[in-house]
Amino acid sequence: MSTVIPQGTALKKAIAWVSEKRQAQPELNVKKLANDACLQFDLSPKDSEFLLRFVKENPDTPS
Repeated sequence: MSTVIPQGTALKKAIAWVSEKRQAQPELNVKKLANDACLQFDLSPKDSEFLLRFVKENPDTPS
């Protein structure tokens, strides 16, 4: 299954941020990380949904 690449720079930064956090602390809750990223990067509801779905479906999100 191919992954859709996000278009927004805020969403790209959020994905990179979540990835860095997960690499540093793999025990962190991905849902909480995604929610924190949504607030930090001021993501739209649509981008927030995408981010949460992305981190849940990609346990080894590359940085």
